[in-house]
Parts: sequence; structure tokens; C-alpha cells
Amino acid sequence: MALKQKVALIAGASGLVGQVLTELLLEAPEYREVIVLVRKPVERWQHHTGLRQVIVDYEHLEQQRRELQADDIYCCLGTTIRQAKTQENMYRIDVTYPLELARIAREEGATQFLVVSAMGADSHSRVFYSRIKGEMEQQLAQIGYESLSIVRPSLLLGKRREFRLGERTGAILARGLAPLFIGPMNKYKAISAEIVAEGMYRIAQRKPQGTVVYLSNQLQVAARPATR
Repeated sequence: MALKQKVALIAGASGLVGQVLTELLLEAPEYREVIVLVRKPVERWQHHTGLRQVIVDYEHLEQQRRELQADDIYCCLGTTIRQAKTQENMYRIDVTYPLELARIAREEGATQFLVVSAMGADSHSRVFYSRIKGEMEQQLAQIGYESLSIVRPSLLLGKRREFRLGERTGAILARGLAPLFIGPMNKYKAISAEIVAEGMYRIAQRKPQGTVVYLSNQLQVAARPATR
């Protein structure tokens, strides 16, 4: 029986997880088209069959709502305080933009939303980053998606375009300490962008109902091919 051909939309396609996810979905048999929201065209994707690049202005998403029509929305938006410069800018990128995208896409017919959050997300946290991720999660749950999957990876491993000393140092330590992260500690183990992307893709095909949160150890399991 032929698979139903869906449309996927990826926000944050140029990021660490987003890049891997884009390449993965382009090869996935479930999708006839992959839409990526970018600030400027990505040359290597220019002539890829099945991929459509949409030059997006997140400050005016409402004006582009017809280009946000898809079945499955994958949101990989996120930044650091170093890149954003201010907490206000960081909040807009990590909270306001994902929420606006989720709202418009839902109104345009999307039934599934998958988002990269962060381990320790908590709207009551004293840590700014953890608090805004928690706020994003809470508000997303109120939009009304049939399926909302929130992934909370621990330290992400992979090659970024920009150098981040803290993450590079953390990655080296994480690899060395990996054998210690067993049992209940497994959720704190560093995880590769490839595993996160694979997990999100496979979760989307199962389309769990309601709001479901996945920690790093659960993403490791979700990324495995389904057994018959």
C-alpha cells in the first residue's frame, strides 16, 4: 500500500539539528515536499527536488501564512545569549517566533508540531534560559495541536558553523564521562544532533496524541527503527 505523501515544514533548518533533519526528511518516503524557512537561500539546497526554500521574516509571519501550510511542523529555532545580545532578543527567537509559527500553521491546517526545547525547561526556574523554554512549552500546549511532541535533549553533539567554547569543552568532557551516565543518569548523557533528528522524524510518523515530552534517553529509544 502506498504511503500517504505529507508536507513537512522545518523552522531553524540551518541550525545543528535542523540541517540534519532537513537531509533526513528529504529522503523520507512519507513526505512529498519539505519546506524550509530560511533567512537567505541555502545554495546546496537550491536545486533539490522536493525541497522548497521560503525566505522568512519572523517579525511578519502573518503576511506569509499561505507559505506555512504543511502537515507536520518541525521547530528547531533557538539561540544563545551571545548571539542574541540581549534577553529580549533571545526571548523573541526562543519563545515568540515558535509560538507565532505554531499558531499560524495550526490555523492553516497543521495537526502535528514537534519542537526542540531544552533539558531542565521549567517556567518557574530562576535560570533565564530554562524559564523561557518552559514558558514556550506551556504556551504551545494551549494552541490545540492533535499531537505536540517536545524534545528536551541534553548537551548536543555535532559540528556547528560557529565556534562555541563552552559547548566544545562540554562535548569533550561528555565523551570522556559517558560510561558514568547509566541508569537514572542516562537522561543527562550528551546526544548527537543525528539522534535528535532521527528521533523527531520517527516520533512524527507515530504521531502520539496530546502533549508528550521526550528526554535524551527517550530520544535514543525513539530514534531506533520500529520492529515488526
